[in-house]
Amino acid sequence: MIIIETQRLQIQEVNLEDGSFIFDLLNSPGWIEFIGNRGIDTIADAEAYIQNPLIEGYQKDGFGLYKMVLKESEKPIGMCGLIDRSDLPHVDIGFAILPEYQGKGYTFEAAKATMEYGASTLGLEVIWGITGPSNIKSQRLLEKLGLKFLKKIQFGNYEEDTWVYSNEETS
Repeated sequence: MIIIETQRLQIQEVNLEDGSFIFDLLNSPGWIEFIGNRGIDTIADAEAYIQNPLIEGYQKDGFGLYKMVLKESEKPIGMCGLIDRSDLPHVDIGFAILPEYQGKGYTFEAAKATMEYGASTLGLEVIWGITGPSNIKSQRLLEKLGLKFLKKIQFGNYEEDTWVYSNEETS
């Protein structure tokens, strides 16, 4: 199902037929370094990940992480979406892209449209972005989206602080 369309992309729900793509994305160097190893060792593991948290997230929250698909070739190249985490007070925007598509503006295009969708369709007034202090590319993208550094928090199993960016006018 297409959720958002941009000039070059369709933002679609991930489905069980996307196992190979999800396997490749979750085992890409950037995902492993900045998001973490999710133990996706087989296509079956990828399909289980698609079912939970992705599909179950769509059903529970009405939104989630979506695949970015090139309109021209119908090839999935990354994920972008909004995540409602129980341990954060606001929904956050997440994104990841296969290495061969980095640096072409696709992630910004998808994230900008996703932010607009979150505000206009989902009625989200506050959207966070979270990243680690060493993930300079994500920090720059969050700032380009208009989010500003808010604070450092301890989050998940990460040893280093997580940096929180927000579109909030006041903190």
